[in-house]
Amino acid sequence: MNPDATAADILATPGCALFLDFDGTLVDIAARPEQVVVLPHMLAALAALQVRLEGRLAVVSGRPVAELDALLAPLRLPTAGVHGMERRGADGVLRRLAPPPFDAVRAAAQELTARHPSLWVEEKHGALGLHYRQAPELEEACRAALRDAIRYSPELLLMEGKMIMEVKAAGIGKGTAIRDFLAEAPFAGHRAVFAGDDTTDEAGFDYVQGIGGAGIKVGPGPSVAHHRIGSAQALRAALARAAALPDSGKEAI
Repeated sequence: MNPDATAADILATPGCALFLDFDGTLVDIAARPEQVVVLPHMLAALAALQVRLEGRLAVVSGRPVAELDALLAPLRLPTAGVHGMERRGADGVLRRLAPPPFDAVRAAAQELTARHPSLWVEEKHGALGLHYRQAPELEEACRAALRDAIRYSPELLLMEGKMIMEVKAAGIGKGTAIRDFLAEAPFAGHRAVFAGDDTTDEAGFDYVQGIGGAGIKVGPGPSVAHHRIGSAQALRAALARAAALPDSGKEAI
C-alpha cells in the first residue's frame, strides 16, 4: 500500500477488506442514537461496494447488530455489534459472546441518572453506556461513578466515547472483531481497511495497521490512525466515488 495515498484512494482499493464504523462515520452523530439519519445514497453506495468488493464489506459498531440491521435495511451486511460482543459473518450466523456481570455498573448508572434525569442509560448485550450529551457538565461524575463500579472487576473495561462513558467486556473490541472477520471467507487473505471516528475505534486502527492494513480516522482529534478524512460527509462522498469505479483496471494502492 502506498504510504502517500489519501484516505479516499485507500477506500477505493479494489482488493481490500473494508470495515466501517457506523455513528460518526456512516451517519452523522445525533442528539440521541435513535435520531440518526441514514441517507438513501449512502445505502446505495454500500450496496454497490458490497458487490464490488465481492462481499468484503462489514460494519463494526458499538450498536447491537439488530439495531444496525434496522437502520441499514434492506441491506444485511456482515456486522459486528457491541464492540465485538455480537458478530454475524458472511455466512449469516449471529454469534454472541457470554457477557460478564453488570450488576454493580447498572446500579451505579441508574443511581446517577435518578439524580440527573438529563443522563440516560443504554444497556446492550455485554455493554452499558451512560450518555451525557445533554449534560456535558456531568462528564466527570459519569466517569467517576462507572470507574468506581468496575474497580474490583478486571473483566470489565471503561471506554470513553463522544459524550458517552461505556463499560464493556475487557479483551473484546473492534480489533478482535476485525481479526475474526479476517479469519473467514471472503475477508481472509485481503488487506484490511478500517474507518472510524471515535476513541472506541482506536483498537481497530491498532490492529489493522499492525498487520499491514490501513486505519482511517474520520474527523478531528488525536488518533493512532495513519490516514484521516475530514468528516462523515467526506467519508460518505469517498465511498460513493469508490462504489462508482469500474471493477477492474485500477491498480491496488
